[in-house]
Amino acid sequence: MTEIEPFPVSIPEHDLEDLRARLDHVRLPEAETVEDGTQGIGVERLRSLLDAWRQHDWRSLEKRWNAIPHYRTRLDGLDIAFWHVRSPEPNAFPLVLTHGWPGSVLEFESVIGPLTDPVAHGGSAEDAFDVVVPALPGYGFSERPREPGWNPGRTARAWAELMTRLGYERFGAHGGDWGAFVSTELACLAPERVAALHLTMPVASPLPEDLATADDAEKAMIAQRDRFMSTGPTHVIAQAMLPQTLGYSLLDSPAGLAAWLSQALVGFSDTRPEAGGGVSVAQQVDDIALYWFTGTGASTARWYWEAVRWTPRDAEAQNARAVTVPTACTLFPGEPFPVARRWAEHRYHNITSWNEMEYGGHYPGWEKSAVLVSELRNAFREARDR
Repeated sequence: MTEIEPFPVSIPEHDLEDLRARLDHVRLPEAETVEDGTQGIGVERLRSLLDAWRQHDWRSLEKRWNAIPHYRTRLDGLDIAFWHVRSPEPNAFPLVLTHGWPGSVLEFESVIGPLTDPVAHGGSAEDAFDVVVPALPGYGFSERPREPGWNPGRTARAWAELMTRLGYERFGAHGGDWGAFVSTELACLAPERVAALHLTMPVASPLPEDLATADDAEKAMIAQRDRFMSTGPTHVIAQAMLPQTLGYSLLDSPAGLAAWLSQALVGFSDTRPEAGGGVSVAQQVDDIALYWFTGTGASTARWYWEAVRWTPRDAEAQNARAVTVPTACTLFPGEPFPVARRWAEHRYHNITSWNEMEYGGHYPGWEKSAVLVSELRNAFREARDR
């Protein structure tokens, strides 16, 4: 199937009934024995999240989803689902937005309108985009791979073909989390086509000489990275080593899936009250329900197994894959693995802007959508005219 076909979403009613029954018979363990969060998501927090899920209106989410033009096409042997929204403005600039884990295309739901129709949202027609939001292989309504090899590099090649199929020879790319890896690879793969790149998580690490000459701000970043590596990357280790074993629980237990995803959705967002509180419970439940009804707990976990066998492990190897296209970066303080500009410059050779925000975390599309819209408009303004 090389043609592009509309793909409306409609989950069978018996799947909703099955979920309701499972939620009614959830078995929870006793409470954690500490209050500092070091044992993981607390039982009372999970109980509240499950109560919110019981009240969730999936049919309402389907209506929102289907109000956005949604399609499916076959790329490199796999059916990929994506939103594609053309702007009413004739000179709109094509932009592909790529999500990560434990997120989904839902991260970008609230930015599609302002990006495609800026005039209707207080902006200028000159900032209009045609927006493409594909679901990563094995995520959402994209097909689950049946063979190994679907890593960020292969996905970037598929994205390039998708943009060709949609009629876009030249375009911009944005990503965070795995979306940053895919978008970076896309810029390396097709620098003549990627007019500019915007990242909220540059894929870069300090070199030994960077560590030796770190200033106070960089030392604080290094300390934060070290803290994360000592306590935070449980999901990376588990999903990179035993995604299939973990997948059985994620597919069979709504409580297990909710706990696993919410741990990261909350843990990597900016939960300070003055920042807005991070990813809301409503946003979490939308995302968790999507994973549940698409049965993608194992296939999304398997992305880590694929990526660690593909991703260069050290900074020197990463930097060998240099990015030459104009690159704009927006950094948020809740990001668990911060990057200094000096480190990023080893790999991204044409950084056009580096903006460090006061609030926000790993999921700006959910946490700070207006900020993300503004940053995207600014990032691609010059690229339109090149």
